[in-house]
Amino acid sequence: MSRKLISLFLITSVCIALVTACGNKSQKPMDDAQVMHNSQDLLTQIIIYDVFTPPVSSRIYVYSSLAAYEAIRYAKPGNASLTARLRGFKPMPEPEKNKNYNFTLAATKAFFTVVHKVVFSLDSLKHFEETTFNDFKDRMDADTYQRSVAFGEAVGKAVLERANADGYIKSRGKPKFLGSNAPGKWRPTPPDYMDGVEWCWNTMKPLVLDSAAQFMPPRPPAYSTDTNSAFFRANKEVYTIGKTLTGEQKTIARYWDDNPFVIEHSGHMMFGNKKITPAGHWMGITAIAAKQSHADAVKTAKSYALTAIALYDAFISCWDEKYRSNVIRPVTVINEFIDRNWVPFLQTPPFPEYTSGHSTITASAATALTALYGDHFAFQDTSDLHYIGMQRHFNSFQDAAAEASISRVYGGIHYRHSVDIGAESGKKVGALVVDKLLK
Repeated sequence: MSRKLISLFLITSVCIALVTACGNKSQKPMDDAQVMHNSQDLLTQIIIYDVFTPPVSSRIYVYSSLAAYEAIRYAKPGNASLTARLRGFKPMPEPEKNKNYNFTLAATKAFFTVVHKVVFSLDSLKHFEETTFNDFKDRMDADTYQRSVAFGEAVGKAVLERANADGYIKSRGKPKFLGSNAPGKWRPTPPDYMDGVEWCWNTMKPLVLDSAAQFMPPRPPAYSTDTNSAFFRANKEVYTIGKTLTGEQKTIARYWDDNPFVIEHSGHMMFGNKKITPAGHWMGITAIAAKQSHADAVKTAKSYALTAIALYDAFISCWDEKYRSNVIRPVTVINEFIDRNWVPFLQTPPFPEYTSGHSTITASAATALTALYGDHFAFQDTSDLHYIGMQRHFNSFQDAAAEASISRVYGGIHYRHSVDIGAESGKKVGALVVDKLLK
């Protein structure tokens, strides 16, 4: 089955599930939290289908998730606005006093008001939205329905005002980043030698960070071909690990690959192998935590929003360092100085090495989720089951983040110091999110 057909099958499956669940409103009350999950699940499928870059996917998740939360928070008194504590947002619209609203409907409308402006495959949304909104319409009087939709749309548009001024549109006009042939500097890597992805992502306006460089990591080891230098020893370690990978290490590397850029080569043929993005993987883990803990719709929406904020600012922080230090990838050094025939277990993604993006964003997301659900939240991660047929068990979010981090060394695409320092930076970003939004 082609990837396109798989994507359409998954989207159709969500819609069928909604129709089945809502076929008889008197016998099957609406599960408001599940409505939040269904919307996020469809968004992940569209992000995969449209092949957005990892940083861009975090932007899509954060604005849509914030819109949903800002609309649904009124369903449960005491849930304060998140956007009021974030940078760049104007005050959100408020519902009219003493008027009836369905805030789950409002949140759904807010979510898709944003989604319509940040993805490409709008046709994939039509049936899902029609089914969902018709179900809401059948459950309430016309005035409540229209009032709720209008409120949700107003919230979505207010969130989009911030999105339209965050630097993204301007960044689309930047020239390509082709790297450098200077010693130790990144240049495009095999097999496809793609230009550097999102090289000016540090110009994006962060949500909680004071600036992209707020948690600037220490300088990486100096480039050297001296076999006794720290830099060369780091390359030897990656090479040795790659030559002696155990079955478990290969499984871990595959499981956390989450690389939407992989192009498979078979003879003279090439084909894209679409995968979930790193942000999508952690939004999936958020869904698992919310469902496993029986979180209500408001906490579910808040969980998605907080995780997305942690991911979004972590990407800005990490990409700021990637293109500042512009460190060469292991495959380039190893092929030039150690073994010209060596191939990393995973295909190297097209951007500089230091620090590890996976390590940074997963540590940030794990920190936010730990604050929401606890230090020892064990779970079965099925986030990638639809896409690569794999699942793994973790005893905590931090355990999952640590495995995601070391997976990049097993995959042959990062040095150990890059994953360790990236994880520390990510924890700082996540802690700032928690401090500003949960305390």
